[in-house]
Amino acid sequence: MLENLTAQPADKILALVAKFQADPRSNKIDLGVGVYKDASGNTPVMRAVKEAEARIHKSQKTKAYTGLAGDPVFRDAMRDLVLGDSVPAERVAAIATPGGTGAVRQALELIQLAAPRATIWLSQPTWPNHPSIIKYLGMNMAEYRYFDAETRGVDLAGALADLERVNAGDVVLLHGCCHNPTGANLTYEQMAQVIGVLQNRGAVPMIDIAYQGFGDGLSEDAKITRQIASSFENCLIAASCSKNFGIYRERAGILMAVAKDADQQALTQQNLAFLNRQNYSFPPDHGARVVSTILTDPTLRADWEAELEETRKGMLDLRQQLADELRRLTNSDRFDFLSAHRGMFSRLGTTPDKVDVLRDEYGVYLVGDSRMNIAGLNKETVPVLAKAIVSAGI
Repeated sequence: MLENLTAQPADKILALVAKFQADPRSNKIDLGVGVYKDASGNTPVMRAVKEAEARIHKSQKTKAYTGLAGDPVFRDAMRDLVLGDSVPAERVAAIATPGGTGAVRQALELIQLAAPRATIWLSQPTWPNHPSIIKYLGMNMAEYRYFDAETRGVDLAGALADLERVNAGDVVLLHGCCHNPTGANLTYEQMAQVIGVLQNRGAVPMIDIAYQGFGDGLSEDAKITRQIASSFENCLIAASCSKNFGIYRERAGILMAVAKDADQQALTQQNLAFLNRQNYSFPPDHGARVVSTILTDPTLRADWEAELEETRKGMLDLRQQLADELRRLTNSDRFDFLSAHRGMFSRLGTTPDKVDVLRDEYGVYLVGDSRMNIAGLNKETVPVLAKAIVSAGI
C-alpha cells in the first residue's frame, strides 16, 4: 500500500526555517515564520496565561472529555469577544477546534455538507493554507483581486469587479483584520461596498480572523467581522486564539456559524458537533480553558488586554521606524505603506529574485512572495533591514 504514496509539495515556510537555522551568519534576520517575537527574539507566555494555567492546575479535578462542541463557557466568551452584540446569541452555532486552522477546515467541511457545489472565492493573495485545504478537499475554488503591487494597498476596484462574477450560494472568504500575507486591509466603508456586492450576488461570507487585537485594538479589529455578520442571514467565522493569547502550541480556535433563526441554529449546531466527532471526536480543552478563564475574570482580562495592547503598539512602532528609516535612505515616500499596514505582516511587493538577494547577500529571510513578519524585528535590526532593502534595489 505505502509504495503507492507520492511526495507532497514541501511547505515553503518550513523550508525557509530550515535554511535560516543552517545559516552560520550571526547577523541573520528571520522575518519568515509567522510567530510573534518580542525584542529579544522570544515568543513569551503572557502574564494572564501563566496565572490562568496556575489556577487551572490548582482547581481542575478531572481530565474527562468536554462535550463534542467544546466547553460552552469558551464558546460563549469567544462569541462575545468576536461578535459582541452584533448578532443575537440564539443565531450563533459554535464549536471549539484545534486552532484557527481546525476552524477553517471544519468550516469548509460544513460547506461540503450544505452546498457541495459551491465555489470558495479567495483573495489574491491569501494565507497559503486556505487554497491548500480547499484543493485537498476537492472543492471548487476561484480568486478575486485584492493586493495592488504598485500601491501595496487594496485593489478595491479589482476586487469589486471580480466579486460581481460570484454565483448565488458561493462562499467568499474574507480576512477579518490584519490581512495575511499583505497587511493591507479594507476599511469599514470599503467593506460596505463589498457587502453590497455579495448581497446582490446571493453569496455567503466566510471570515478568517486570526489576529484580533494586533491591528487597531480588540474592538476595532472586530468591527468588520461584526459588520459582515450582521448583514447576512448566514455567515461562517473561523477565529484563532494562537496569536492574541500567545498560545500557539495549545491549538485553541473556534468556528462560529451565524444562522437565520433559532431553528436553523439548532440544526447547524448538530451538524457542527457531527463534524467534530468525525474528525477528532472531542476538541482539545487546555488552551480553550485558559482563554475562557482569562475572558471571564475581570482582573485577568484587564491584564491580558494591557499586555496585548503593549504588543500591538510595539509592532506599530516598528512599522513606523522602518518606514521612517526607508524614507530617510531613499528620500521618497514609496515605503510609507509599511506604516499604514496592520498586524504582523507586510508584503513588500517585490520579485522572488530580490527576495533571494536579501537572503543570500544580507541574511534577511522573507517568504518568497516578499511577505515579512514585522514582529521578527527590533529597534536594532530595523536599520539593518532598511539598508538591505535599499541595497537590494527593492
